[in-house]
Amino acid sequence: MQLIPHQDSPRYVRLHPDDNVAIVINEQGVAEGGRFPDGLVTREAIPQSHKVTLVDIPAGGAVLRYGTVIGHALQAIPRGTWVREELLSIPEAPALDRLPMATAVPPALPALPGYSFEGFRNPDGSVGTRNILGVTTTVQCVTGVLDHCVERVRKEVLPRYPNVDDVVALTHSYGCGVAINAPDAVIPIRTLHNLARNPNLGGQALVIGLGCEKLQAEQLMPGDAFTAGQDEEAWLFRLQDSATGFSGMVEQIMGMIEDRLKVLDARRRETCPASELVLGMQCGGSDAFSGVTANPALGVAADLLVRAGATVMFSENTEVRDGIHLLTPRAATPEVAQALVRELEWYDRYLARGMADRSANTTPGNKKGGLNNIVEKAMGSIAKSGNSAIAGVVAPGERVRGKGLQFCATPASDFICGTLQLAAGMNLHVFTTGRGTPYGLSMVPVIKVSTRTQLAERWPDLIDVDAGRITSGRVSLEELGWELFHYYLDVASGKQRTWAEKHRLHNDLTLFNPAPVT
Repeated sequence: MQLIPHQDSPRYVRLHPDDNVAIVINEQGVAEGGRFPDGLVTREAIPQSHKVTLVDIPAGGAVLRYGTVIGHALQAIPRGTWVREELLSIPEAPALDRLPMATAVPPALPALPGYSFEGFRNPDGSVGTRNILGVTTTVQCVTGVLDHCVERVRKEVLPRYPNVDDVVALTHSYGCGVAINAPDAVIPIRTLHNLARNPNLGGQALVIGLGCEKLQAEQLMPGDAFTAGQDEEAWLFRLQDSATGFSGMVEQIMGMIEDRLKVLDARRRETCPASELVLGMQCGGSDAFSGVTANPALGVAADLLVRAGATVMFSENTEVRDGIHLLTPRAATPEVAQALVRELEWYDRYLARGMADRSANTTPGNKKGGLNNIVEKAMGSIAKSGNSAIAGVVAPGERVRGKGLQFCATPASDFICGTLQLAAGMNLHVFTTGRGTPYGLSMVPVIKVSTRTQLAERWPDLIDVDAGRITSGRVSLEELGWELFHYYLDVASGKQRTWAEKHRLHNDLTLFNPAPVT
């Protein structure tokens, strides 16, 4: 990474020796006629995080960033020009039928033993970073009643159980008015099934249903070890069974909740190896610095966690699609590479059914932040995956089954991706942002990492880690990776609370339902 120094002069960052564009670093951008230390002069004013051409690019010429073609010039673009979206055409996505498969598997790095965190061990062998009671629902119809109960529990009951972090309602918009037997309905159903089993929820089964809905409780609790052979009356309450109206519903639900709070309150943290962490990584409100600072730093920390034996998930199908040719060679086996291709083929078809493609992903905020198209965005997004071998692929709604670096196949929607990573078993979440978002999840701590120092300074009570220090030279990529690694362990142990936790900020669970709604 070439970084032009000097705080008071125009500055840019060039990521790869082959790049013919670079990113403007200066907070106020660079004015027309601005001269960089290497002699480059801007032909027009260029905002922060946007690209400047380092050489003359002819019409039809390739525009390279990350050493990758992110577009072709629709007209000649002279040296020193601001590279805007309308100047580029988007390359075709890599063909999925002729990819290198497990041809460049990274060698395993030395193990990193001796690291641990204080967590809550569960009956199924998983480990939680928080001690939360989750109340599962079968249908949206029960949300109002359950939310009322949870609010009262938090005020009236939870203070009596100081070792329980929270009570959360796992509410959603699914359960009825849906084609419950359609092939793709398996995705939202198994998502709900696995959400109830998230490690941070302590293994306490409790389901609130209506009674007449299509999604019946037995589909979420199919007589497995989670319900420990209990009769359904022990873990299920249907509102239509209430003989005393709303007050009876509330009394019954609050009683069932308190029974479980007593069990959870008896639990204590114990020392667990770092290998029990299941970290989910995501980015949202991305900008051109995402692939320069925050995401590569997450990649360094991901490699450290893999060396410590942990599970690390990266996601977001449309933000991986244009980098798939860089990922399949890193697959640990040809079978893992084939699973990557299978998930992205399915998602290509899903988008095509909606008469869309991966180019629909980029937002106005992404573009204002200097990302011209999905190719450029994808190259920055996959930097979160670091350099480890990809050990497995998790289909949407499934539980992760192995250690190491895993691709959790999800849409790029922040809310759907977070929900699916929770279902996969995530017990800690890290989220990078350039434009800024107050995103949070109720079931796990969410660590927010800013790509730019300016955002961290404007939002000091929302951003947990400032990765913009990389471009100012205050910290190296390697140093920030280690800082994140230690911060993960402290947050997992409860020694640190994230800003989203302190403010109780969380987004709704959002199921991915590709099946028909009736």
